[in-house]
Amino acid sequence: MKKFFKVLINTMLVMVLLCAAGWYFVGDDIFEKALFKEEQAAAQPQDTIVEKEVVAESEPAVEPAPAQTTTNIVFTGDVEISEYVQSAYNAKGIDGVASADVQSLLRDSTFTMINNEFCYSERGQKAPDKQYTFRVNPGYVSILGDLGVDIAGLANNHVLDFGHDALTDTFTTLTNAEIEYTGAGNSLEEASKLIIKTDDMGRTYGFLAASHVIPVGSWNVLNSQPGEFCFYDETDLLNAIAAARPQVDYLFVMVHWGVEHTTELTDYQANDGHKMIDAGADAVIGMHSHCLQPVEMYNGKPIFYSLGNFIFNQSIKSGGGGAVQFSVDENGAVTYRIIPITASNACTSVDPSGYSYVESISGNVAVDENGVISQK
Repeated sequence: MKKFFKVLINTMLVMVLLCAAGWYFVGDDIFEKALFKEEQAAAQPQDTIVEKEVVAESEPAVEPAPAQTTTNIVFTGDVEISEYVQSAYNAKGIDGVASADVQSLLRDSTFTMINNEFCYSERGQKAPDKQYTFRVNPGYVSILGDLGVDIAGLANNHVLDFGHDALTDTFTTLTNAEIEYTGAGNSLEEASKLIIKTDDMGRTYGFLAASHVIPVGSWNVLNSQPGEFCFYDETDLLNAIAAARPQVDYLFVMVHWGVEHTTELTDYQANDGHKMIDAGADAVIGMHSHCLQPVEMYNGKPIFYSLGNFIFNQSIKSGGGGAVQFSVDENGAVTYRIIPITASNACTSVDPSGYSYVESISGNVAVDENGVISQK
């Protein structure tokens, strides 16, 4: 019996030892596997949240407008904002006053100069013994702004229709509208001032205005102020041209002269026009006749004896007026173009049929199908 128990006890001890050994080896393997997994996990790259860099969106760079290599200067005939013109403007805005082609002609030009044939004011007394007097509410200066007018010539036979106060109001109205003026002022120096404009190429352009047509001597700035720059004696005008010549690359002179409603020139027009060119003007642009007058090339420079009307009354018939465009290319060469106009219901539009008419009344110039003028 004792031998049996001894064998049983020994057997149990062997089993315990075997279990302990198995647990040792198995447990150690489990531990090693767990440790291996931890090490493996540590070796794996960790997922991290990477904040994206926020880049502020910038506005696209604005390319500077390319410099104009051709400069266009436009001069128009007489502008008078009559009651017909005011009514058309009130009804349709600038479209009631000028057609799309006329608007484009003026707005797209580098510089535009008009003959301002009236005063802007609500003051003053009508000039005695004048059949026609023109005064316009200052608010209508917006018409000039809508057309892109840069310069107003004030040397004519209507700007003083309502006296000195109305002329002073005209100065103020134009200044407030950022439209420069010449041809009238509070002194001879101011009335004869040279307006200088510069284009994108750095070239300079000078503008003067003077009148040979006033109803009474008191309108002359030499006799009463404010007043107009006049050239019944052309000495002051020729001196102004000579003084302006070295200051600019191109010099334009706008003059009010001649006789109304005729294509015939007075003796003094040709004589004085030639003197102005000889004194240094690059072109002479005439007004006053209410119709187109001849164009002459003198010593290679143009004299437009009259551009007639441009914006004036209810209607302007063919041959009644126009504008002229001077185009200066990148090499400084100048092209001259006449633009005849008509008007219906107070709205001015281009009249291509007028090109041949201008050539027919002019002596030594040819006018092509686009209005470009050349010497015969």
